[in-house]
Amino acid sequence: MKIISARITALPKGWFDPMPQVWVTTDNGEEQLLFEYYPDEISFQSQEFIGLTIDEARHLKFVKDKQYLQS
Repeated sequence: MKIISARITALPKGWFDPMPQVWVTTDNGEEQLLFEYYPDEISFQSQEFIGLTIDEARHLKFVKDKQYLQS
């Protein structure tokens, strides 16, 4: 299944606000939470996920986390 759309929830405005979440819709019409992330470490744009599989999208987060930790 490929991702056909993605949305990212709002960035936190205060200490106790939730972290942004990435929600995706696959070509079978199912919407699911992909992951949460720390926006002070990595960032995403919705377009990055279009055309990827769920596994590829999760791997994208892994790659960005790894790059951040190695910098």
